[in-house]
Amino acid sequence: MAETQQEGRKAIFRVPLITLLAVVFLAVCMIPAAFADVPGLWLMYVIPIGLFVFVVRTRTVASARGLDVRTVFGHRELPWSSLKGLAINDKAKVRAVLTDGSEVPLPSVRTRHLPVISLVSEGRMKDPSGLTDDLDAEDAEDVGKDTGQS
Repeated sequence: MAETQQEGRKAIFRVPLITLLAVVFLAVCMIPAAFADVPGLWLMYVIPIGLFVFVVRTRTVASARGLDVRTVFGHRELPWSSLKGLAINDKAKVRAVLTDGSEVPLPSVRTRHLPVISLVSEGRMKDPSGLTDDLDAEDAEDVGKDTGQS
C-alpha cells in the first residue's frame, strides 16, 4: 500500500467565481450587436471568453510545499526554499521575491492575506502584521509538550 503524504493547510487565492455571472451578463448583452447585419461583429465574443478564462484559471495556491502561481498562459511552482520573502507595492499587491532577486507577481493575493500565508507556510514566511504571533507561540508550546520539553 502506498502511503499518502499529509499536505497540511492549504489556501487558494482567486477571483471570486460570482464574477462569472457578470461575464455571462456581458455576453447576453452583446447578442444584439454581435448578430447584427454587419459581418464579423460576432468576434466581439472574444472579450467575454477571455474574461471567463481569466477568472477560472488565474489563482495563487499556498500550501506547506510552497506557492503555486497560475496565470492565463502559465503555471509556476515556487517552493518555500526558493523564496527570499514577499514584496508589497503601493496598490497592496504582493510579489514573491526569489533568492536570485527576481520577483513573481502573486495573482489575487493582497496584504490582508499575509497572515493566512504565514499560517500555511508553517512559519517560513513571517506575518508583518503580527496577527499570527500568538498562534505560532501556541504551536511551539504544543510541540514542546509532545516531545516532553517545557
